[in-house]
Amino acid sequence: MKRNLLLFVFVILAITSIAQDADREAIKHVIQQAYVEGIHNRAGIHLVEAGFHPGFEMLSMTNGLLSRFPIYSWISNLKKAMSENKPHTVKTTADIPMVDIAGDAAVARVELFRDGLHTFTDYMCLYKFEDGWKIVVKTYYRIPQQ
Repeated sequence: MKRNLLLFVFVILAITSIAQDADREAIKHVIQQAYVEGIHNRAGIHLVEAGFHPGFEMLSMTNGLLSRFPIYSWISNLKKAMSENKPHTVKTTADIPMVDIAGDAAVARVELFRDGLHTFTDYMCLYKFEDGWKIVVKTYYRIPQQ
């Protein structure tokens, strides 16, 4: 009886771990495609719209004051930059060293690099919707450059 219970618990833990690994990879993919490629590397508005929830807001703190920046403003700025054909000469890359998931909520730490320099550390909050993980909130820290 104890042996069957232990086996059952082990199987449940293994299934949960596999599901979380799949979610973790899906979250990393959404961040890489929608945020890094779509926004930073200007690979296309369709990528941004696929990975960001329409209610997304970036929270920014400047001189102790909190500002909100909705996704539609970001998309508008991005469309303008793309229509002006402003060249993006330095590719942004990212490392995602941490993804923490609790049910249908998650947070990820994203470290952005441009020209080999660590420029930002972002914290992305995501929710899992019927059509997959979507970025809903971003806060960030700009790395001071010498």
